[in-house]
Amino acid sequence: MPAADFAHVSNWVFDLDNTLYPPSARLFELIEVRMTAYVMQSLGVDRPEADRLRNAYWQRYGTTLAGLMREHGVDPGPYLTEVHEISLAALQPDPVLRAQIAALPGRRFVFTNGSSSYAGKVLEARGLAGIFDGIYGVEHAGFHPKPDAAAYAAVFARAEIAPERAAMFEDDPRNLKVPHALGMRCVHVAETAVEAPHIDHHTSDLAGFLANLRR
Repeated sequence: MPAADFAHVSNWVFDLDNTLYPPSARLFELIEVRMTAYVMQSLGVDRPEADRLRNAYWQRYGTTLAGLMREHGVDPGPYLTEVHEISLAALQPDPVLRAQIAALPGRRFVFTNGSSSYAGKVLEARGLAGIFDGIYGVEHAGFHPKPDAAAYAAVFARAEIAPERAAMFEDDPRNLKVPHALGMRCVHVAETAVEAPHIDHHTSDLAGFLANLRR
């Protein structure tokens, strides 16, 4: 493990969904169901069309919300509240991951395309509350989602993060392109590795990866 690659890092930025909890929890499936229902209600379309739009907007804009805002003028506040009202019963505390994140030198942040209030609930359920210096949701990015460059600019400015001294951990490879271009160390967190110029490292075990950085 090239721990030397991270020797200069003093700002550690983590995505939330499927990064700080395993995809096996399947929370995003619950969120997607509520997204589809919201699209049906707000646009007056049937379920197949709502599913098509949800996926198309995710592909084109990075999130369903971004597409709804840009193409239909949907108010983001009620949307974020509604789609994140899900059960977190599938989440379990992870004391090993907590210890590894807490031991990182410097400052630690969560940066999600969801809302910060939802992120706080997830962190609480995972036993990860209280170890981050900042929790940033899409509202802190002016509702610009990752991978939009404006999202990173807004959040990094708020958190006073110098990208050349930072690392980012993400499950979506698209969301690592801008951080890599800014000079961040980029780690893809997923079961299956993706080979791409903007991915410096891959891991399917975040806690283990972080532990190896100090060896």
